[in-house]
Amino acid sequence: MKVKVIGSHLCPDTLYALNRLTAAGVEADFQDILSCHEVLLDYLRIRESSPLYEEIRGARRLGIPCFVGEDGSMTLNLDDILG
Repeated sequence: MKVKVIGSHLCPDTLYALNRLTAAGVEADFQDILSCHEVLLDYLRIRESSPLYEEIRGARRLGIPCFVGEDGSMTLNLDDILG
């Protein structure tokens, strides 16, 4: 299984998720929003338009890590990925 992880190398939740995914043998394509302007812009487009972020917008939360499955489905819940 492969999953895209959108997050930050400075976010403890992102680092925790990456470690858990590695331990579970899940291939993670890490997209660091703080190291690449294009990745940040892509993330902001998702955050502003996806229903997944409805509760987070305006709540002073960033909403990372975000997980994108091979089928394009998105979740903010690591357990959804680990099953």
